Amino acid sequence: MSHNHFILKMLNIKDENIQVLDVIDTLSTNKEKTILIKARLSYPVERCVNCGFDTVLKNGFAKAHIRLDSLNGQRYEMLLHKQRFICKSCHSTFGVTTSLNKPNQTLSCKLKNQIMLLTKEGLNNELIARICHCSASSVRRTIIERVRSKYRVSVLPKHLCFDEFRSVKNVFSFICCDAQSHKLVVKLPDRLSSTIINYFENRYSKQERDQVESVVVDLNAQYQRFIRRLFPNAKVIIDRFHIVQLVGRALDNYRVSLARSLDKKSREYKILKSQWRLFHKKMDELEDKKPTYLKGINEYMTQQNVIDLVTNKFPKFKTIYQMYQGITLALRDKDVTRLNDLLDNYTKTHTELDTTITTFRKNRSYLKNSVISQYSNGALEGINRKIKLLKRNCYGFRNQQFFFLRIDCIFA
Repeated sequence: MSHNHFILKMLNIKDENIQVLDVIDTLSTNKEKTILIKARLSYPVERCVNCGFDTVLKNGFAKAHIRLDSLNGQRYEMLLHKQRFICKSCHSTFGVTTSLNKPNQTLSCKLKNQIMLLTKEGLNNELIARICHCSASSVRRTIIERVRSKYRVSVLPKHLCFDEFRSVKNVFSFICCDAQSHKLVVKLPDRLSSTIINYFENRYSKQERDQVESVVVDLNAQYQRFIRRLFPNAKVIIDRFHIVQLVGRALDNYRVSLARSLDKKSREYKILKSQWRLFHKKMDELEDKKPTYLKGINEYMTQQNVIDLVTNKFPKFKTIYQMYQGITLALRDKDVTRLNDLLDNYTKTHTELDTTITTFRKNRSYLKNSVISQYSNGALEGINRKIKLLKRNCYGFRNQQFFFLRIDCIFA
């Protein structure tokens, strides 16, 4: 195996027209150790690329610096001498080309591939630039060159998830994904109804939109207004997490207000203060036989006894607690009858729970779909979490368009 072939194989360069002349160690402008590979690129050319005549003569060499991908963390560059030609017929000049990089670009294609792999991990541009031994601007240009926003997905999914996320400058943007495959469908610059309606009506025919069977949303009434217009045959499903979150917030707010009205040395105050997690635990999962030592109360007792001490003394809190437990168990067991009984038989407590139950009654049919359906916004919440992690790693974004490109790098 020749010296030239060994070096090209080690660098994974498959262009056989490149001949390695020398390999030296040098220092770059920022005092970084660089392995410089001097090479020559030449192959026979019979006809001019401009006029097509066979009056072509060699016309020296032109130097080109190419940034290679790193093998062991060090910086690799190639000083490539490219053969130039001149045509005696049209007097034009041209040079040889290689698949190592694109014309008039210094970054090799494999280095750009390495940059795109790191952007998929959600790293910031500066860190990617240090790993790949290039500039942050080069990373940005590579992302803009390689990533293109889709006009629309080829097939509109039958089950959709709607939500929003905070993009740039405290602007909330709309996001939609497939409830089955968890693939991203669209990101819109804002969450205005007009923007969402125009997107789906302009990019998808009525026949395509009629095939959508369900749309999972939160309790935002804005989405419910235009879903029937966009997807006439779709069932609106309220995300179960938001249902539990809303009734759980009513429970916590009253628990806090009740604790503030009690003596801080009382047993009930200590329970409400330190054992708040037990009130969110499902009733059939509470330990009612084996006593355990509970910090904050400094006593041995069962979990069920802790709940009974508070609920038996405060009837209003008991009503709120039982409503919370009933709704969570109805969602878990997919019991529509139980959910209807809870909403119909509820008596006002003059607390935040009254507003919550009123909201549930207005959206009763959507809540029934939530109980029966298997779909939720869990996949979309996972996507939003990765978006938040991207923003945290990159210390935020100024340009929304580039921010969306970075999101596409992760979920492409």
